[in-house]
Amino acid sequence: MIAAAGWGEHFGHGLGHGVGLEVHEPPAARPESTDTLEPGNVLSCEPGIYLPGVAGVRIEDLVLITDGGRERLTHVGKELVTVG
Repeated sequence: MIAAAGWGEHFGHGLGHGVGLEVHEPPAARPESTDTLEPGNVLSCEPGIYLPGVAGVRIEDLVLITDGGRERLTHVGKELVTVG
């Protein structure tokens, strides 16, 4: 989705990682990972786009891997909020 929207060159890190006892733990959600997603895994899904010298944004959700696919655990809206 990021590449299709024209931002692929600004997506320079993995999509997410496992959530548990450590800050960053397997399974890793990145192209070079050999980790396998299994039911019961909870992952951060945190795509980020960074424009060098300008700004960046990362939006994070938690996702539970289930027998049938996945379930988003985070239910916060993603609409832009401005202050002032």
